[in-house]
Amino acid sequence: MACELTKGRQLDCRDTVGGVKAVYFVQHADASINEAGGGAGEEPASGTISDIDITNSGSGDKLFKYEVTRGTASFTETITGSTENGTVFFDQSVNIKLHKLSIADRNEIKLLSQNRLIVFVELNQINSSGKRVIVALGVENGLQLNTGTNVSGAALGDMAGSDLTFSGQESFPASIVADYSNSPFDNTAFTVTVHNS
Repeated sequence: MACELTKGRQLDCRDTVGGVKAVYFVQHADASINEAGGGAGEEPASGTISDIDITNSGSGDKLFKYEVTRGTASFTETITGSTENGTVFFDQSVNIKLHKLSIADRNEIKLLSQNRLIVFVELNQINSSGKRVIVALGVENGLQLNTGTNVSGAALGDMAGSDLTFSGQESFPASIVADYSNSPFDNTAFTVTVHNS
């Protein structure tokens, strides 16, 4: 049987934190993930992304970084199985809140809403190598901006800005990006340029 269990799990130290540091977007059609094992659309071997190439994208080799304020972004993966049908799939979603309303954000949000995306989520969690964990969502089918609101707020302390949710369904769980050297995505096997302006 191809789904034999391989190991257990012990309790670990209570030394982690939640939350998101940044979110990165690339158009699904422009990304090649783990070239040796295929491209976007295929599950990375062992669940780790060790090679990213987006040089053929219409935007060059740019991976678009959105910095987020503490407590304003999250990702969720919900496992959905059917005993009757013998199936399982993974609902993936990313929520971000962007402060302020601007014409630049308005135009970029319009483009985000028109695309299927691979979304990389840089967590606050630090792994055993001392690097932030980066999770990749939408590798198989892409995530889409399916829910969003632009709000002015009513009181002076209310948020004025955009609340965006990207969602999709995959046949395999989110993958983890291989550790970086000094900054996210600077791995020698990656052909990307992080662009945040």
